[in-house]
Amino acid sequence: MISIIVPIFNAADYLPMCIDSLLHQTERDVQILLVDDGSTDGSLSIAQQYAGQDARVCVLPQAHAGQSMARNNGLAHAQGEYIAFVDADDSLAPDWCERHLAAIEGVDYVQSGYKRVAHSEAGLEEIEVQSPRHIYQFVSPCMRLYRREVIQGLHFEEGLIYEDVLWSADLWLRNATCRMIRYYGYLYTLNPDSTTSRPHPQAQQRVINELKKRMQGATLRGKMILLFTILRLKVHFLRS
Repeated sequence: MISIIVPIFNAADYLPMCIDSLLHQTERDVQILLVDDGSTDGSLSIAQQYAGQDARVCVLPQAHAGQSMARNNGLAHAQGEYIAFVDADDSLAPDWCERHLAAIEGVDYVQSGYKRVAHSEAGLEEIEVQSPRHIYQFVSPCMRLYRREVIQGLHFEEGLIYEDVLWSADLWLRNATCRMIRYYGYLYTLNPDSTTSRPHPQAQQRVINELKKRMQGATLRGKMILLFTILRLKVHFLRS
């Protein structure tokens, strides 16, 4: 079974497309964990309607505490041997789970690419396609399928923007084995209202400081990974 964790906060405009894409996977053995983080726009009602129609859907309401706690909440309730994360404004191609399951044998997780899309009256408009060139390229926990044991004990730091970066860095420091596949079934939505669509200088510096802390006591390989991540983040923040 694959447990798919979806943190939700005021995503009513995108949520039906997201959930539909999970329910219509060619791999049917999935647990869909919809963690509503105190939405005020009807997202919770949408999630509950889906749960009433399909037993594979589980809704976990919580008081508004941020995406990190929502993901941690989902992990605490995940029953699958494999774990995936999908953001509520994104969606998956029908064969995403099947393709990743076929590739995960012998490794700890599979990393694929994505299509950046925008919603229009005509449907989804493709903006760009990104393929992973190396395992440290993408910091998002999405676009990957994990064996449950490789992320056991990993937690998203709460109260922090860019928490994805630290979680992925902690994964890499575990020396987890990865297989990259040239596949673009994750549809990443351009959402002007998302948290990271605007610069947050203090949060940016905080996440860099947290990465620097992890360098203390890290192996040489670990220090190189962290340094590379810090440099890439600084370039990304300058461009944003």
